[in-house]
Parts: sequence; C-alpha cells; structure tokens
Amino acid sequence: MDILIDFIWLLLGLMLLYLGGEWLVKGAREISLKMGISPLVVGLTVVAFGTSAPELLVSLQANLQNPPKGDMALGNVVGSNICNIALILGMGAVIRPMGVALQVLKREMPFLLVISAVFVWLLRDGSVNRVEGIVLFAGIICYVGISLRQARREPPGLSLDAPPDEKVETVRPERGGIMLRDIGFILLGIGALVYGADRLVLGGSNIARVLGVSEATIALTVVAFGTSLPELSTSIVAAVRNQGALIIGNAVGSCIFNILCVVGLTATVSPLARTPELQDWDLSVMLALTVALFALAWIRRTLARGEGGLLLVIYAGYVCYLALR
Repeated sequence: MDILIDFIWLLLGLMLLYLGGEWLVKGAREISLKMGISPLVVGLTVVAFGTSAPELLVSLQANLQNPPKGDMALGNVVGSNICNIALILGMGAVIRPMGVALQVLKREMPFLLVISAVFVWLLRDGSVNRVEGIVLFAGIICYVGISLRQARREPPGLSLDAPPDEKVETVRPERGGIMLRDIGFILLGIGALVYGADRLVLGGSNIARVLGVSEATIALTVVAFGTSLPELSTSIVAAVRNQGALIIGNAVGSCIFNILCVVGLTATVSPLARTPELQDWDLSVMLALTVALFALAWIRRTLARGEGGLLLVIYAGYVCYLALR
C-alpha cells in the first residue's frame, strides 16, 4: 500500500511539473516582452531562480535535520548541475537545435566554469563553512543585480548578441492588469513546480530507500533528477515554443544559482559537511560537463541535435555508473 501511495506522489508530481512549466514559461515570456528584457536574461534570473527553488528547499531541509545530512544537500547540487547540462540541454537540443547567445559564451558560461571550480576547491577540506557560504550567497546577489541592470540598458527588442536563427519578438506595450496576470502565471508556475518536485522526490526517495540505496546516491540521482524536473519541464515547453534562449538561460542560470544561492544560503544557515559517499569522481563529472558545454557552444554558437544526443548518452552512462557503484 505504501508503494502505491509513493507511485501516486510520483504521478502527481509529474503532472504539476508539466503545468508549472507551462505557466512559468508563459508568464516569463510575456513579462520579458513588455519590460524590454530579453528572454535570455529572464531565463538567467527569474526562471532560473524559480526552477532552482526545489534544490534550495531540499538542501536546506536536509542540512537542518539532526544530524545534518550535508551529503544529501551537496549531492543534490552536484547531481542537479550534471542533470541541467547533460539531460536538460541535451533534451532541449534534441527537440529543437538551440542557438547560443554571445552574452552566454562571453559571460555566463565562463562565470559558471569559474564558480564550479571554486566550489570543487572549497570542498577540498570536506566542508563549506559559514564564511564561505556568505561569500557565495553575496555572489548571487551581485550577479542578479548586474544582469538586470545591464538588461535594462539594452535597446528594447534589439540585441547584437541574439543567437542565430532565434525568433525575435518586439516589445509589447505594458498594461497594469495584464502585467499582474503574467506575474500571477509566474507565481502559480513556481508554486506548482516546487510542490510537484517535492511530491516526486518524496515518492522517489521512499521507493529508492526500499531498495537499500545510500542517501548520497539517492541525492545524486532521484533527488537531483526530481529537483531538476522543473528545469526539464520548463525547457521542453520552451523548446516546443521555439524559445531556445530561455532554455539556455534556464539551464546555465540554474547551475549558477545552485552553486551560489543553494550552497551559499544552505552553508550560511548551517555549515555543509561532505561524506566519502560524494566522491571526487562526481565533482569531476560536473566540472568536465561544464567545460564540454562551453566547448560545444563555442564551436558554432549552436547546440545541434547530435550534440544534444551526446549529452543525453553521457547522462545515461553516469546514471548507470551510479547504479553499479
């Protein structure tokens, strides 16, 4: 009977994640057009933060337990970043090849690579203390502020950094009532994504524990996949609607938020401790995928279907390795 309830939570979570992705993409796209902010910047900030909320909630909850489960929190972040790059961008590119904006190549991807290396370096002693957490969290505040300020300085509806073959739409006049409706879609979408991910993680984690899987492995697979489902569902909806910039911004921005906001805020509340179950190999896979994404995007400023398929194969191989480990 308990297993049946867990499967019901899984199905409910998937349904809410689909609806939440639809609402979030709709609201974010409309607001970006009305405010003269590109979908890329909205994906890097508003959408990335909203879809990273499950990772933040799961990591905080895990690290505040007695005793703290730092391996669950850290494994969630590492696994989610691997999932964001390999599964989410891979799936999006397979559905519809995506152009990569110069802004992402010149600023966001190098920034993600640097903070990923810093994150791995911080774990050299097996923990992220409060001071390091505060520094990381201050980084996300500065990042969002700079991104929004620069976005408002760009001419509305015009961007020299627009990716090739990307659909460009003109700015629409802002009306108060409609703007409130779009904000409502965003809030409703985030709420559905957060609750849906929570129900899916609950059901998936319970089923995994019945099979006798360690918490670090659960965090790297079931929890990471579950908390990354908001990004996945949002990206699938965006790919179908030819919003490639939103997919790139969502995935890259979520990785940035995971390291700076999730790790930073969680470690600020309570220091994060790493256990041997979270291996150097897992951190190396996360870092290698970040480098590979930068290299693939730099070659032609496009993620083609073949490259997306390669990322999906890498993710499947990593999950199989974890299962065997």
